[in-house]
Amino acid sequence: MKPKQVVIGIIVALCAGLGTYALLKTHGAAYASDDEAGTTTNVVSVQVGALQRMTLRNYITGYGTVGPAPATASESAAGAQLAAPGAGVVARVNIVEGQRVEKGDVLVELNSSSATADYARQDVERQKTLYAQHNTSLKALQDAEAQLAALQVIAPLSGTVTRLNVKPGTAVDMSTVVAEVIDLDRLAVAMKIPAAQAGELKAGEEIQIASDPPVTANLSFVSPAVDANDGTISAWAALPADSGLRAGEFVQLKIVTAVHTNCLAAPEESVVADESGRSVIALVHGDEAAQTPVQTGFREKGWVEIERKDLKAGDTVVMVGAYGLPEKTQIQVVNPSAEQSSNSGPAEAK
Repeated sequence: MKPKQVVIGIIVALCAGLGTYALLKTHGAAYASDDEAGTTTNVVSVQVGALQRMTLRNYITGYGTVGPAPATASESAAGAQLAAPGAGVVARVNIVEGQRVEKGDVLVELNSSSATADYARQDVERQKTLYAQHNTSLKALQDAEAQLAALQVIAPLSGTVTRLNVKPGTAVDMSTVVAEVIDLDRLAVAMKIPAAQAGELKAGEEIQIASDPPVTANLSFVSPAVDANDGTISAWAALPADSGLRAGEFVQLKIVTAVHTNCLAAPEESVVADESGRSVIALVHGDEAAQTPVQTGFREKGWVEIERKDLKAGDTVVMVGAYGLPEKTQIQVVNPSAEQSSNSGPAEAK
């Protein structure tokens, strides 16, 4: 190839490259102008709610077992497991499960190796007659009565027979639980609360039991000591006579430890954590929502207590769509109104 042709080829290639460069530069400038002229703005669709003033409570949650109320300074225990007074064989059973009995009723009679219940009863009647005629001593009458008592299981309280473990012919001794009697109008729920949660728990605080229908009671007793075996504190609450709960029932409960009245609350969905872990709400101003840090408190029934001086009841906040929302962004509300989208608060909302 001649040198002249080589030079011409190089010049043509350079011209083509310069033309391509100029063309690309022109198109790039055009695209840049388009971006600068019409900046795209993202609009986020959200649902909103409103802040409200209401009463919120703090709870300790746990479980308890329904049973007879324990003894107090003013009342005896509301239930008793009745053991045989001595070794023998059941001669007669005067009750059935579910039967109402009165204090002092003879529930079960025994025969022992030294006497039968029938003989002991007849001996008491004979001694009473002789004593009335001054033909026997008071001690002889008392001995006869003691012998009869050793062959009888007597109700120590008025109540209902909830368990019967024997029938005629059953051999028993002093370790045998013959029957159980409970005053069903005096039931209580016993519970164990972890010591770390118990805090300043004290008698008189409200308990809410998740039964159908729900039952409300008050703590009757809180143990001052921690059980070393499981790190819990024992407590119990007397139940209303018409609670509808049954002895032996296992129930879920909440203990109200504090009440905040007229506090500012936000729907639970609206309170989220930002990148630094702070609690924030997305406060709505026109068609924009701005992240607003808040201090949180009690939580109850879908509401969260919040504190911030410049907030008030009726302020609109983002509910659905609040999580991950940029610090300040344009929004489009898709629910009809803040009032309609707000959850119903606790009954005591104010």
